[in-house]
Amino acid sequence: MGLFDWMTGSKPAPPGVPRLPVPALREHLLAVNRDTAPFVVRDGAPEGVDLVAEWRIVDAKWYEIFAKAGIKRVFKVLMKFDEAKGEVRAVDQSWEVEWRAGVPELSATAEGVRGQTWEKSFETVYAFREDLSWGEVYSYRFDTDEIKKPLVAAAQKAGWGWRGVAFGKL
Repeated sequence: MGLFDWMTGSKPAPPGVPRLPVPALREHLLAVNRDTAPFVVRDGAPEGVDLVAEWRIVDAKWYEIFAKAGIKRVFKVLMKFDEAKGEVRAVDQSWEVEWRAGVPELSATAEGVRGQTWEKSFETVYAFREDLSWGEVYSYRFDTDEIKKPLVAAAQKAGWGWRGVAFGKL
């Protein structure tokens, strides 16, 4: 591992953990999926990578939550497996979200954000409800680590390292 690993979130393969073959690594990473998570890990063939983890911003169950929270940016993690080095190479892509009538419309950012992204935001809103009772109307937490940490842990459990890519080829 290199000098700037702390900036890219790179982690070496854990010592003493045997490296599993690519199909088993893939299973470990896909096992991160759960119904209650605001993200999904899916096949990355459409993007030309092995796997993609992304916010469920266009999922009907989740977009109302994201819309109420006023989320303006979302991101996805693109992953490629480097079998020779025993690393999952990962790059983040950031997207701008515009809400129209409560429905998300995704568009690429003009900044062309590529590399490693960390963002944390949260909000809880209390107000009078329709029945005139006072209480929490909604609460959200947007944390990119919510996607990344389970992915890194799954890769390391499979005996693989994690390489955050900011420059160069994924």
